[in-house]
Order: sequence, then C-alpha cells, then structure tokens
Amino acid sequence: MFTFLALLPILIVLVLLVIMRLPAKIAMAVTYAVTAGLAIFVWHADINQVLAATTKGVITAISVLFIVFSAILLLNTVKESGAIMSIRKGFMDISPDRRIQVIIVAWLFGSLIEGASGWGTPSAVGAPLLFALGFPAMASVMAMLIIQSTPVSYGAVGTPLLIGVKTGLDGKEDILASIAPNTLDDYILQTTANVGMFHAIVGFLIPLLLCCFLTRFFGEKRSFKQGFEVAPFAIFAGLAFTIPYFLVAKFLGPEFPSLVGGFIGLAIVVPAAKAGFLQPKNIFDFPEQSKWQSNWMGELQHETHDENVAPKFNLLRSFSPYLIVIVLLIVTRVPSIGLKGLLNSDAVTIKFANLFGTTISHKEALLYSPASVLLITSAICIVIFGMQASQIKRSVSVSAKTILAAAPALLFSIPMVQVFINSGSAPDAVNVLPAMPMLLAQSAAGAFGDSWPLFASSIGALGAFIAGSNTVSNMMFAYFQWSTAGQIGLDAALASKVVALQAVGGAAGNMVSVHNVISAAAVVGLINREGAVIRMTLISMTYYVVQAGLIGMAFIFNPVWFIAAVVWPLVFFGGMSMLSKQVNVEQKSISTID
Repeated sequence: MFTFLALLPILIVLVLLVIMRLPAKIAMAVTYAVTAGLAIFVWHADINQVLAATTKGVITAISVLFIVFSAILLLNTVKESGAIMSIRKGFMDISPDRRIQVIIVAWLFGSLIEGASGWGTPSAVGAPLLFALGFPAMASVMAMLIIQSTPVSYGAVGTPLLIGVKTGLDGKEDILASIAPNTLDDYILQTTANVGMFHAIVGFLIPLLLCCFLTRFFGEKRSFKQGFEVAPFAIFAGLAFTIPYFLVAKFLGPEFPSLVGGFIGLAIVVPAAKAGFLQPKNIFDFPEQSKWQSNWMGELQHETHDENVAPKFNLLRSFSPYLIVIVLLIVTRVPSIGLKGLLNSDAVTIKFANLFGTTISHKEALLYSPASVLLITSAICIVIFGMQASQIKRSVSVSAKTILAAAPALLFSIPMVQVFINSGSAPDAVNVLPAMPMLLAQSAAGAFGDSWPLFASSIGALGAFIAGSNTVSNMMFAYFQWSTAGQIGLDAALASKVVALQAVGGAAGNMVSVHNVISAAAVVGLINREGAVIRMTLISMTYYVVQAGLIGMAFIFNPVWFIAAVVWPLVFFGGMSMLSKQVNVEQKSISTID
C-alpha cells in the first residue's frame, strides 16, 4: 500500500500531464497538493519539514526562472540585432538538411554546453538557436531534451559524479572497507570509466534516434524512413563524440569527457558535413509553416527572412554571443582557473540555513548561475551589434512576458519535488517510513532480486524525473545501488558497475524531468504543451534505460546478454518504423473518408 501511495504523485503527473494533456501549471498544482497531503497525513512528516521543503522549492524555482529569462533575453537580443539572419545562413551553408543541422546544434553543440555547465543550460541555449534556424518550437525542445542523456553524467565539469555519486557514497564504512587499500576517489574514477563505457555503447545511436524522431513527428510524410536515410552520417557523428568522450572518461576522469567530446565532435563533423561526407541524397526540410500543426508552435513567432537580402553582420560576429557563452562557462566552471571558487564563495552567496528549524538549507550563488553568463553575454551583444535603445527595450519586454507565462508551472513543480524528496517520517512517528523515492527504490530492489542490474538505470531515471537533476538522483540512490549490489552477491568492482548504471539512468531521466521540460519549453514560448513533449521524450528515455540495463547485465553477469543488447535497437527502431507506417495509413484513410 505504501509503495502504491509513494508512486501516486508520479502516476498523477503521467495521467494529468501526459494522458489528459492538462497544462503543467494545473497538473503540477494538483500533484503538489497530493504530495504534501501524503507527506503530512500518511508519512507523518513534520509540518515544518514540508514547509521548509516547499520554501526551498520556491527559491529554486525562482532561480530556474532567472536562467530561463536570461536565455530568452539572449535569443531576443540576437534576433533584434539582426544577427540571426547570418547565423541561419551559416548553418544553411553547412547543410540545408534539417537532420544535419539538428545533429550539429543539439547533439554536438548541446553536449559541449552540457559539459561546461549542465543544469539545463543546453536547452536554454540550444532550443532558442534551433528555433531561430526555423525549427518548430516543439521540435527544438524535443531535440535538446533527447540529447540531455549521454553527456549529462559529465555535465558541469563532472558534477553528477564528483558531487552526486561521491556524496552518496562518502562516509560509508562498509564501502571503505570493501575497496581498501584503494580510496573513495579511486573508486569514483573506476565508476567514471564504467559510466563512460555504458554511455558510449548506448549513446552513439542517439543522433540517429534524434533524426528519426524529427522526421516522424515533424516531417510532412511523418516517416521514420526519412530519419534512417541519414543513418551513416548520424552514426558517424555519434562515434565522433562518444569515442573521445569514453577515452577521456577512462583515462582522465569525470571533468572533461563531454567538453572534449563536444569539441572534437564539432571539429570532425562540421567540416565533414560541409564537404558532403556521408550525406543523404534527399534533403529533408519541414513543410511550409502554413501546414504546421498548431501545437508545434508557442507564443514566440519565427522571424521572416528574405534570402535575397544580405545579412547585416558576418558569421563570426553573428555567432560570437554563443562563443562568448562557451568561453564564460568554461572559465567559470574549471576549478583550476580560480573563478569557480570565487563565484561560489560565502561573500557572494545568499544562504537560507535551517529553514523552519529543520536541517533543510539552501544557498544561491547568483554570480555562478548560468543566468549570469547569459545576461553578461546579452549586455555584450549591445556593444557587438551596436543596438539601439528601442531594440533593447523590445528584447526585455518580450522576454518578461514569456517568463510570466512559464512561472506558475515551475512554482508548483519544483516545490512538489522537494516535498517528495524530503517526505521521510518524523522520528517520533508511530510508523517510521523512508522518504517516498527511497521507499520506491527499496520496493523495486525487493521485487527484482538477482536481475537488479537490468533495472538499476530505471531507478536513476526515476530519481532524475523526480528531482530534475542527475546529481540529486545520484546523491539519493548511489549508496542504495551499491548496497543492493552487495545483497545479490556482487563484489566491489561489479558494484561499481551497478552504481554506474545509476548514473547512466539518472542522465537519461533528464529527458522527461518535468521541470526540465517546462524550462526548455519556456525558452521558446511553448507554454501548456509540456505533456506532448514528454510523450515523445519518454519513448527515447525508455530506449536508453532498457539498453543500459541489457548492457549492464552483459558486463556484470553473462556476455550472452549482449545478444539482447544487439536485438533491442533493432526491435525498437523496427517497431517505431512499423508504428509510423500504421499511423500514416490510418491518417490517409481518415483523409479519404473526409
């Protein structure tokens, strides 16, 4: 009964948001009320604990809104300056094929941004860029969420492992005893290599998945086949990122795999695309905008471009805001440079300690937030493009209106997450229960026994879906995963692979995290369509965690599981292709009847 009740908030989100297609602001308000009610009346959590968790959630939501506003402002600044025409032309010169563009912008540029910053920044930067290139708003959001999988475990220069996994395992005497004479840092490096291996094997097909989803959901023919047409180039782009990514993870550690993979991938793939290497014969583009479905678009409107009019600025000058973002993110995130410690110092950090007398605390380092980088870049744009006061005013005005529409959903969803995570019973309760996510994880482990590695990544994904963060998911479940591995007889080395599956699943869960979806949708003005986005990204997340589980079983128990790991992509892509054909037949039949 308690397992079902702990699952109830997640089921409500899926029913209201994904199945009933209610706006996120309504679905998350209902879910928050149910979660708070369960925490107080069933889990018997202290009322101050619930109030503190809610307050922490509201503060975090305001911080996220700050990032979203800054991302929208950068987009509107680039648009108002006229630089977007040159950026659009530059990508068209690389390739007019939308499949190639989405691989370069989402998969490679997005992974580079993830490696530098994490915390949803790839969507904040990449989704507006795809939108500005002429992608439908929903396609832009879908693409950036799908790539927030493979690079995420090494996002923000390795935070999900260096902070998430390490915090989850730190101070546990049983772990230290089992890995002696090695240290916990050595064990984290071993886990880092395993994470890179699992991600590389699963992730090299993500560009192909991305193209198939783009053509299936946003192409005129609604065809998976058009996505397969670009398979040679997509797999090439996948390997151009994942090979250096894995090598860095194995030999250098968790700080730079996504950063280096993104840089090397761009250096290889962009010239190859421009040279026509492995390019499909047919160029894929979206149908005319007049034929787009209404739910593809949000509050923001695409700029009209006269291809006969020369751009106001050259490509380097026009794209310089995004280069500035990358440079600023790197210099403020790499510890050895020194700015990271300064921007996170107590002198410039706002602290909320022991909220309502509980152990729940929160701090906001506003200068370290990606929002500050985006705001500084927007200010630099004024100088770079010589913008007038009227252009600046329009940029700010449009951005403010967009963020106001997104605020209600985030102000309910993130507090709900915090209450869910902090729902453990008060010590003096008659029936002391662990917090809802931990109870769900314990129930799953009890149900699956020796086949646990097959499902370990799903727990990681559940944690990220709830918390909106791979780092937080790893903090919650890393020790639980290690303990469960020991209970089924695995030694410390094999337990490291189970912890790695946790981190891999936690990365994949970012694709469907409600607050990530809301934030990503908001930056392109896609309000109240969050359920439609999750219906698409849920499919890709399922592919990811199932494949990770199969590969985990092969490495941990028996290589024969590699057969299932080879068959699963064939079944998945084949099934989606057949389903695509069936839907198209039904649509044609309906059109004939009409």
